[in-house]
Amino acid sequence: MEIKYFRLIKTIKEEGSIANSAEKLFLTQSALSHQLRELEERLGFKVFQRTRNQWQLTEEGRELYKLSKVIFENMEKSFQNIDQLRSGSAGTVKVSTECYSFYQGLSAFIQKLGLLYPEIEVDLILEATHQPISKILSKAIDIALVTSKPVNETLSSVAVCEDEIFAMMHKENPLNKVGFLDTNHFSDAHLIIHSFPLETVSLYEQFLKPNRITPLKISAIPLTEVALEMVDANMGIMCMPKWALKSFKVSDDLVFKRIGKNGLKRTHYLVFRQADKGKKYINDFISNFEEDFSNM
Repeated sequence: MEIKYFRLIKTIKEEGSIANSAEKLFLTQSALSHQLRELEERLGFKVFQRTRNQWQLTEEGRELYKLSKVIFENMEKSFQNIDQLRSGSAGTVKVSTECYSFYQGLSAFIQKLGLLYPEIEVDLILEATHQPISKILSKAIDIALVTSKPVNETLSSVAVCEDEIFAMMHKENPLNKVGFLDTNHFSDAHLIIHSFPLETVSLYEQFLKPNRITPLKISAIPLTEVALEMVDANMGIMCMPKWALKSFKVSDDLVFKRIGKNGLKRTHYLVFRQADKGKKYINDFISNFEEDFSNM
């Protein structure tokens, strides 16, 4: 039974006359009478008993009127709930990461989010890179993307995705002869990183530091394009996930090697304050981020 028929029954009952009901429903009296007759033919019973001056509900009609009241009361309550939800959907999300390479994919995500949620504004706080957790705690940013799950009762974290870091080198590099790079292969290597400190470099923290290995030479090159040119000139090796190179032109002379026998993999977490869990715009950001980056 269509919603318009419930509205018809409720209006006629509460207005008490066809003339008033037709005006409230923006129908002519003949159109209203036609709808009611059509409804009764479909149902197979009369909804109203018509007299010259009054329209009285039949027993069946009273049941339909009760149902119509429940339907419209629930609809009103639901729209009120939606309004309350929407009232918390606007806000600014300040975001940073501990890894510069992840900024490569954030721009497209922010653009897409802006189309779906124009009431959410996203600010990338680059100066919080390498120290995002302390910046969250000080409320300088709202969300951080990190590769180590923080242990802090005031913070919440969501595992978003896993990626693998590869060693990239020129095909004439001597290390191209090995099947994969072990820790000892980095002892005499020239490692090109994006920036210091070394504690923010996943290769060092997860692979080299536990084995007390420090590369022979380390150069910090903040521009990926320049770092790629250096690797292409066989001046060193660079370690990063393949997805972070999608927007760059990578020479055919460069090769990728796994780091460690099983590969150097890391999990990315979105970290935010526990106190922000109830904010809808924060949850909208997180759920959409998970959806976009889960299959990286």
